Amino acid sequence: MKSPILILNKMLHLNGIIGKTGIIVLAAILIILPNHGHAIGLSSARATAMGGSFMGLAKGVYAPLYNPANVGLSGFSQYGLEIAGVGARISNNSFSLADYNEYNGAVLNDNDKSTILGKIPSDGLRISADVEASALSLSFGSLVVSFNGRAATEVNLGKDALELFLNGNQINDTFSLESMYSEAYAYASVGLTYGASIFRMGTRQLAIGATYRYIHGFAYEKVTELKGGVVTLATGYEGEGTMVAQTAQGGTGYAVDLGTALRISDNYAAGISISNFMSSLSWNNKTEEHGYHFEFDSVTVENYDDSIVVTNDYTKAIPSFKSNLPAIMRVGLARYSGKLLWAVDWEQGFRQAAGASSQPRISFGAEYKVIGFLPIRAGYSLGGKKGSVITGGLGLDFSLIYLDIAIANHSGLNFEASKGLHLALSTGIRF
Repeated sequence: MKSPILILNKMLHLNGIIGKTGIIVLAAILIILPNHGHAIGLSSARATAMGGSFMGLAKGVYAPLYNPANVGLSGFSQYGLEIAGVGARISNNSFSLADYNEYNGAVLNDNDKSTILGKIPSDGLRISADVEASALSLSFGSLVVSFNGRAATEVNLGKDALELFLNGNQINDTFSLESMYSEAYAYASVGLTYGASIFRMGTRQLAIGATYRYIHGFAYEKVTELKGGVVTLATGYEGEGTMVAQTAQGGTGYAVDLGTALRISDNYAAGISISNFMSSLSWNNKTEEHGYHFEFDSVTVENYDDSIVVTNDYTKAIPSFKSNLPAIMRVGLARYSGKLLWAVDWEQGFRQAAGASSQPRISFGAEYKVIGFLPIRAGYSLGGKKGSVITGGLGLDFSLIYLDIAIANHSGLNFEASKGLHLALSTGIRF
């Protein structure tokens, strides 16, 4: 017995956050566009082109994005101005451009539906997006003043909901809300970075560094409670569920990044850093709680219009509340001089969050100067929430002025198999 789509429609059009994210996710399923971690460093096109493996190469205004201790090393401190940098990444964990081309506008048969559902992991369809922009960041040797803006969002729709959407459900099928979630935030920050050398022996040099960032938050949303579901019985349907979310439209806070860098020789450098080692944001402008509860018992097609589905939703002002940014550790090794440069980075988040993953990620990148002013770059990364990503880009480096561009494709060289895209551009001046 197929369940009426009216029940799914009722659940997805909740008067709250879940309704909004449900509509967004269903739209993504219908058009199957590859619409994502850690987003810090998105605006550095050079780093993006090298797969994000940039910790042992980051100098001047870019050192705070990867390891603040780098500006304490000889040869890594610079005097310069980043005029502008911007990077944007959007992706999902299930569907590619090829899927969109195949299924868009088609009448889906049972095999098509089975294939589509087979592409979705057991924990559901995840759509995430990150944007980072920077402008007029300044480096004065071992001191850097940086200005950045950042936004990240992540939405997850459980596989049960997608299966119900495509197939309806059979007797004793259960639709659960448990694996769904949503989180988003946007903020701007002003950072002050300082690095200092603490040990020298021959060509070896050890430095430590830190970045303090003042953060102004623009918006925050997170589902804090989500439970319940629906079950199909021989006689009808019954279910119950609750969703609670917190939102805010402004706040302030801080974050501290720490790092250690080691110049092994005139050619090689290594380091370790922790972004958001400490952080706290106090959301105090238009803070609200949104709630929705539904329950019904013995619903059938015949009695659906008899107001047997009981719902209750509300929005209320709440006191200010706090959140923090996900802490992320990086370890890197790089060859930083010569015509051919390369780097390897390992990244590990300490919790799952919008813009971060607790799953480890490793990246590799290289840069080769075909001629002095034209570096060509490529990279590869895997793991974390983004899976396999291949990257590339080039630069125009005239010593005083530089311009870098980059592109990253989720799922290798075949763009039709891509599950996401990352574009970046940055330009600046070195004094």
